[in-house]
Amino acid sequence: MTAPAASELQTWHWPISLEHYDRRELSRLERLHLGELGMDLLRRHGYRNDPGLWKPVSRLLRPLEAAHAVLRWQPSGVRRQQRFAIDAMGLVLVRSGQLGQAFWHWTASDWTDLIGTSTAEFLRPWDGWLDNGVRPYVLAYGYLLAGFTALQAIGRFHRPALAWRVFGREPVGEAIGQIQKILAGWGYRGTEERLAAATCQLLLINRSPFLHDLTDDLLGRARRDQMLGERLDGAVHGIHRALAELGHTAPPPAPAPGPAEITGAPVAWTALLERWYATSPLSPKTRVNARTVLAKTGRWLAAEHPEVTGPADWTRQTCASWVAAVDRMNVGDYVQRTPGTAGHGGDPLKPKSKAGYLRTTRAFFRDCQEWEWIPRRFDPGAALATPRSIKALTGPDPRVIADEMWAKLLWAGLNLDPQDLPAAGGRTYPLELVRAVTLTWLFSGQRSDEITRLRVGCVRWQHDGNDIRANDTSVLARDAVCLLDVPTHKTGSAFTKPVDPLLGQAIETWQKIRPSQPPMLDRKTSEHVDFVFAFRARRVNKHYINEGIIPVLCRKAGVPTADVRGAITSHRARSTIASQLYNAKEPMTLFELQAWLGHASPETTQHYAKITPNTLTRAYRDAGYFERNVRTIEVLLDRDAVASGAAANGEPWQYYDLGHGFCSYTFFEQCPHRMACAKCDFYTPKDSSRALLLEAKDNLQRMLTSIALTDDERAAVDDGQTALDQLLTRLTGIPTPSGPAPRQLGIPATPTLLPILDAGHR
Repeated sequence: MTAPAASELQTWHWPISLEHYDRRELSRLERLHLGELGMDLLRRHGYRNDPGLWKPVSRLLRPLEAAHAVLRWQPSGVRRQQRFAIDAMGLVLVRSGQLGQAFWHWTASDWTDLIGTSTAEFLRPWDGWLDNGVRPYVLAYGYLLAGFTALQAIGRFHRPALAWRVFGREPVGEAIGQIQKILAGWGYRGTEERLAAATCQLLLINRSPFLHDLTDDLLGRARRDQMLGERLDGAVHGIHRALAELGHTAPPPAPAPGPAEITGAPVAWTALLERWYATSPLSPKTRVNARTVLAKTGRWLAAEHPEVTGPADWTRQTCASWVAAVDRMNVGDYVQRTPGTAGHGGDPLKPKSKAGYLRTTRAFFRDCQEWEWIPRRFDPGAALATPRSIKALTGPDPRVIADEMWAKLLWAGLNLDPQDLPAAGGRTYPLELVRAVTLTWLFSGQRSDEITRLRVGCVRWQHDGNDIRANDTSVLARDAVCLLDVPTHKTGSAFTKPVDPLLGQAIETWQKIRPSQPPMLDRKTSEHVDFVFAFRARRVNKHYINEGIIPVLCRKAGVPTADVRGAITSHRARSTIASQLYNAKEPMTLFELQAWLGHASPETTQHYAKITPNTLTRAYRDAGYFERNVRTIEVLLDRDAVASGAAANGEPWQYYDLGHGFCSYTFFEQCPHRMACAKCDFYTPKDSSRALLLEAKDNLQRMLTSIALTDDERAAVDDGQTALDQLLTRLTGIPTPSGPAPRQLGIPATPTLLPILDAGHR
């Protein structure tokens, strides 16, 4: 919004010219007279009824009368209000006599003691001499004549009423209305009274009823020094944003507290570290974390290698000592402690922390050498390399949520109710916003930072490859494809991906009722954009999913907030969705999944594409490992031959079903011709009368037995006719169990492969 020209701005003039009054200290005669009058100065002997009593203190009375004259009165009860104002004048004079000091020179605490922190406290010292309505006028006189603005110290009172009395209703109402209109458009609801009180107090502190007179400096001091009191301090940020929208101030600065001063490290090390911190192009968060690690490195130097005072003094031996120290370091070692704080630690650093410490140190020395701040005495990549024992424990390990738990979380997200809404920083977001954020987390597979940085219009619909207009709902119900525009992210530029229509519908539902928000800075791209998940002129924090959404979903679904693999976090949904897409009935390929997740390389995607145990079991079963090495064949046992003792006399009692006949050789599994029967004396064709008699017996018992395959036999099973022909050629001269070789029998060998395969799958 464009600010009005300077010539159009109104100017506020203070209604009382204080320099026209005698503001010297009380004279001896004035102090004496005030002491004699005492409580007679109150309304029982008002100055209009007995002016003589007031004449000796006329120097003090004239400015009070001037302040009384400029006060604005409410349309009703003017006489009653004037009586309260006159009582307040008398009370100020009484307290002047008690303090022996004119009200011009009272301190803020003197005024606070008189006004009190509540009406009850104000009336208590006067024992019925005053009415409830006197307190606001004492405050008005203190504000107009003595510049008393410590309003946060006097407890709760009606701030707009004081502003009305001093500035008038019209300018104050206009200022409040402008602020409330903008903030209401951004989604502020139910805070009108709080915003009005905070706006009036800022106007009173600034001693002007006009918003254009408020400055960034005043708003910064009000926020920093808590000038509005605990109840109203939280409203300053919103008012500041509204003033920036009106063009009166700059936007409120983002909180960026400077890092604490480094102590306990060598001066030379600290100096170069601070120079590197100010020069490095890394992101602010990364630089802060790196500075913390390198400060620990400096404190380690001071403790273990005092002869090494700066980075230029490091050698390969120093690097080796640091690598060893990191490998043995515990939590809390070499941290910067402030007086009165206890140390935390004892547990060893996690492998990822160790690797991070060494990675940060490598980057620091590499930059210092490349920028020619220190001589190149060693290669940081080699001298400070992460040991293999640490690197082996730090690989990416996305943690998939179990299918049954994930299904419950999906159900909870699809059935959110108003009573489920999580609080965010003491406030509650609208249900439509919470539902849109929740479904985006459950269906998009994006990082939390990418979700909260989605922009207005990020959802598009297509039908048969053509875009659908936003107001064309004829084909949205069934056939449209929902596309999500993902902003620039951790590993690449912006891209578009298909998502479930439920997600798109939830986002569009929120966009329809989303209050207009001011453009906000996207720190990753340095652009001012319209974030879709914004409310009350603030973007939803990326930690909101972890701290607000997930606990609510777990509570509603009746599942714990942690499983055997750790806490349920926002990033675990990304791994879970990727794993399910990779293990679906019609799975995505690795490259398709890479594009959907927005990864820069398929190597990263491999860490997310976890094969589920069910998929692995199905693949193992389909591979047929057992069947490839072992085949099952049906055996017929003649129980009569065994029971009668004929088997002991050499009569056949077991018959192996070859498909085309039966083999009665007892040690069939050792027969070299079992895959291609040479039809020796142990063979009985199925079309013979003997075979028919055998199958007609009622006492036959059918069983299955497993036969281990040799390499040649397995090749015949796997490779087909060529391998089978080679097997038959090799068996031509090998004797059968009855003695003669197939060449001598002169009968073509019959493959046993098919019957064995059939039996193996029965």
